[in-house]
Amino acid sequence: MSDETATATYLCIGCPLGCRLEVDEDDAGDIVEIRGASCRKGDRYAEQEHSDPRRTVTTTVAIDGARWPRLPVKTAGEIPRDRVRDAAAALVSVRVHAPVRLGDVVLDDLLDTGVAVVATRDMPAVGTS
Repeated sequence: MSDETATATYLCIGCPLGCRLEVDEDDAGDIVEIRGASCRKGDRYAEQEHSDPRRTVTTTVAIDGARWPRLPVKTAGEIPRDRVRDAAAALVSVRVHAPVRLGDVVLDDLLDTGVAVVATRDMPAVGTS
């Protein structure tokens, strides 16, 4: 067993400071040290980003019977980063019907992640307000 460590760098988005973080990992893949965080959010962010990076997906889906043809949506939680492109591709085929209210669930379970997709604005049906 060697005593080698690998260092990964991240830009923290946990707060407005934008700290430059360094994460040292041993041969077994365990985090040995986190440097550069000005707050506890930075430490948590570095650990999460290093071991299981996740993202919120924001996009639009097709909507029928509304003033505009697209409805803005987002995931109600974060999904694994490596599934973001698949999620965007899956949402291309989603079509909803107006009216839709802010927060309405558009899709219950995106790609079996357990994360719902919700509307991020009201979209009344054409002819209503």
